[in-house]
Amino acid sequence: MILRELFTVLLLPPMLCVVACLAGILLAWRGWRPGLILAALAAIGQILFATPLTAGLLVASLEREVAPGAPASGTGAGAIIVLGAEVARTQDGRDVGPLTLERLRTGAALHRRTGLPLLVTGGALASGDEPIAELMAQSLRTDFGVSVRWIEPRARDTWENAALSVALLREAGIGSAYVVTHGWHMPRALAVFDLRGLTANAAPVRMDRVPDGFSSWVPRTDRWTASWLALREWAGRVVYALRA
Repeated sequence: MILRELFTVLLLPPMLCVVACLAGILLAWRGWRPGLILAALAAIGQILFATPLTAGLLVASLEREVAPGAPASGTGAGAIIVLGAEVARTQDGRDVGPLTLERLRTGAALHRRTGLPLLVTGGALASGDEPIAELMAQSLRTDFGVSVRWIEPRARDTWENAALSVALLREAGIGSAYVVTHGWHMPRALAVFDLRGLTANAAPVRMDRVPDGFSSWVPRTDRWTASWLALREWAGRVVYALRA
């Protein structure tokens, strides 16, 4: 798990751009002139990935497969599955992170609208950590006043989210459910739930629009995170397609 995360960081921007830039400078210093071109391209890429426009386009390339707006009714869904994302480490201990909290908010709203039972899924993200599903159930209870019927505490990734959640729902005789996750993550999530034989209906967290105007070209450090998440998601889709 640690090695996978390490390779993910090193093989995707912005760290990949940093490594390429340093490598180009080193090669140029050793006498290989094209190294300067490599360094310049890496530096330009680093700047572009920090712009709201580039980050927005990368996210939109994933979200274009998901219909915006509230999920359609009458799907025959028997449950709502909320996928965990990340945790936050606070002075009071561990809590759900911002991405996870957005998913819980969407899941709680959908639960109130449909009355369907909730399933939260996600294992421990590090050795000794509390499973994220436990934190999610606690947050839904205390922050949203909503109870959870199923807690799936072992899944380490989206592939296992689907496998273990579908097994729980099958025991309850449920073959269709809403899946709550971010729009950029939804295509991969729906694909793995489909592989497990569940009729999955998309219930995406807010869908962002691609920014425009001059400010969309102004680099911002938080846009590196958005670009990294989108590129990581595309890499994950390739890996899951091969795995399937």
